[in-house]
Amino acid sequence: MKPLNIGMIGYGLMGRAHTNAFRQVSQFFPLAHKPVLKAICGRDGVKAAAFAANWGYESVETDWRALIARPDIDLIDIAATNNVHAEIAIAAAKAGKLVMCEKPLGMNPAESLKMVAAVEKAKVPNMVWYNYRRAPAVTLAKMLIDEGKLGKIFHYRAKFLQDWTINADVPQGGPGTWRLDASVAGSGVTGDLLAHCIDTAMWLNGSIDTVTGMTETFVKERKHALTGKKQKVGIDDASAFLARFSNGSLATFEATRYARGHKALYTFEINGEHASIFWDLHDLHRLQWFDHRDASVVRGWRSIHVSDGDQPYMKNWWIPGVQIGFEHTFTHQVADFIAGIESGQPAAPTFRDGLATDYVTDAVLKSAKSGRWTKVKKA
Repeated sequence: MKPLNIGMIGYGLMGRAHTNAFRQVSQFFPLAHKPVLKAICGRDGVKAAAFAANWGYESVETDWRALIARPDIDLIDIAATNNVHAEIAIAAAKAGKLVMCEKPLGMNPAESLKMVAAVEKAKVPNMVWYNYRRAPAVTLAKMLIDEGKLGKIFHYRAKFLQDWTINADVPQGGPGTWRLDASVAGSGVTGDLLAHCIDTAMWLNGSIDTVTGMTETFVKERKHALTGKKQKVGIDDASAFLARFSNGSLATFEATRYARGHKALYTFEINGEHASIFWDLHDLHRLQWFDHRDASVVRGWRSIHVSDGDQPYMKNWWIPGVQIGFEHTFTHQVADFIAGIESGQPAAPTFRDGLATDYVTDAVLKSAKSGRWTKVKKA
């Protein structure tokens, strides 16, 4: 197997998720390239060294520029905060590196567009980490839709609910709560949670034409974790919008961090002329399916346990009936990315796909300010 030397930037939650995927993929998927954990990069050298020792990275860098300059690095994976995505990705592309980047792609569409231009000019393989596409049940939903099993699509509804920021004493900024700091995150739940919903929705149901949205920031001021000073909160705590897809279907999307009792409730439902689909992250290996063409005496919702060898990705894992989990979605994404390199057929979502999602989130935020329906720009 040919080595694919990985330079990882960031050692937080996503740094762990991505690293685990790179470590596992060659053991389960027949690929010509094997990821090698060459270097981990983080500003805190002590923490980076501890991460390297725990996960098996060969070396440590504290400056991402030095990492990109290394000739022994093939792929730059950006698992750092949103505010540095663009600068790192553009530099990596100019250096001829393969680039993978956490979502959202940039702080705003203007940044994202520059990132797209950089990777496309350099002609380097690129991908955004929208991992929920790779849950086998979600991939099966895509197959059923593309085969026309649902017929004409009428409705799409999605929600992503959390509750971890209800307490007004939760700070903004710093390593653990940077998502509450607009200068680092860009936006709140719109760019963090709804971005996942939007990417999945457009992958399954096509592009979104227009949106009308509303947002709310329930706690207006929070202490900053680094300075201890109270300052205005610039991100949205809750976001909801209506949408019209290009295929004529209607949609509702909702995300919040103020839904008490929910830690990560992500669900979507699609209603077509013949059938409906429902998926729940809490039961991610199951796809709920209703087909009106079934005989009336047995017609009803059925639960498809997506674990058999003829279902997406599952032949690479265990035996039929045994489920997999959240971490496997990242492994599937790495497998598809590497397979795309080897076949010359880039795997999605590419940076341009990520830009399309950013255009939707931007339109939602603009609509929330104007109170009007807003046209979504095309990537």
